[in-house]
Amino acid sequence: MLSTTTDSLEIQLEQGLLVKHPEFWFTDGSLILRAHSTLFRVHVSQLCRKSIFFRDLFSLPQPQSSTPDREERRLEGCPVLDLHDPPDDVANLVKVIYDGPNFGNNDREDFAAVSGVLRLSTKYLIEESIRSKAMAHIRSAWPSTLKAWDLREDLARTHEVETGDLRGLRYPHPIAIINLAREIGADELLPSAFYELSRYSFTQIFEPSPGDPLDPHTPPSARVSLSYTLSPADMQRLALGKEAAQQAVTTLIQNMEHASADHPSHRRSRSGQHIVPAHPPGIGGRVRANCVTPAACRKDLAELVELATQHYLFDRERGCADPLYVAEELGQLKSAEFADCTACAHALEAWAARERERLWRAIPDWFRLRR
Repeated sequence: MLSTTTDSLEIQLEQGLLVKHPEFWFTDGSLILRAHSTLFRVHVSQLCRKSIFFRDLFSLPQPQSSTPDREERRLEGCPVLDLHDPPDDVANLVKVIYDGPNFGNNDREDFAAVSGVLRLSTKYLIEESIRSKAMAHIRSAWPSTLKAWDLREDLARTHEVETGDLRGLRYPHPIAIINLAREIGADELLPSAFYELSRYSFTQIFEPSPGDPLDPHTPPSARVSLSYTLSPADMQRLALGKEAAQQAVTTLIQNMEHASADHPSHRRSRSGQHIVPAHPPGIGGRVRANCVTPAACRKDLAELVELATQHYLFDRERGCADPLYVAEELGQLKSAEFADCTACAHALEAWAARERERLWRAIPDWFRLRR
């Protein structure tokens, strides 16, 4: 990998064909990394401390060349090592090696940096602590738990309110996440990335308008080293997952009518009388009141089901491809604060919470991600 180009590196520098990196050109460095037209002057000792690849490379004797034009190229007394990686990725990796992991807020600019670190950490066998910290950082935006997903969604809503930007612009393009996960073997990122992608229509995914959340050219710096094309196999997974998500919304609304059955006072005995337990179940250790108007509550719930059907199925509003969002909304249709029957309101909320957990666990199956 040591550079053997016959053109003089000094001449290329003078002609502007090569440039020294403005930050990572240490005058006392012992090695020059060449990434395309960018040069990094670094210390072999630093690379070897953090990378098994570089440690092994420089612990082996370099073969002697018998032809002058294949002799090791040097610049300012340092050997030059060619890296076939994007300069921005190399710069981000060098920064982590020298300064340690210090990542941002998981927006698109930050992802362009972190993804480069993860790719090259895998390629050059960088010490596991660096890769682990980078993975922990990116997992906070593409989590494996519903609680963390809800926190992520809250941050996206806050971003929308504070900036006026679309919520989807808060995080990186999900296709870039999927492709990174495939490249570095981080399968734990896939369910949330596929789910995020499935919330958009195929037109929004494959023919986005400028400025749309899935427009890969927003912002320009995020284009570095990132791929926005799904493999044929992942295209199939996306199509199957979108269909499963839409079906899940339909099933949610159909099952909503049975939510009131969770409340004991809505259950009938064989004689047809309503059962009112002597010690009603509680929520969080508190005693919950019984429903005293089951007929009225069942009628009220039927009206809510009709409203949800119109809103989420017939009108095909935003939530139609987002079952987690729909379940959350359904659970809030009867506010315990204003409802005539707080017991039924709590029962609906509890049902929705259970449904959301069930849906979250099903996501890997929707997109055929389990092995």
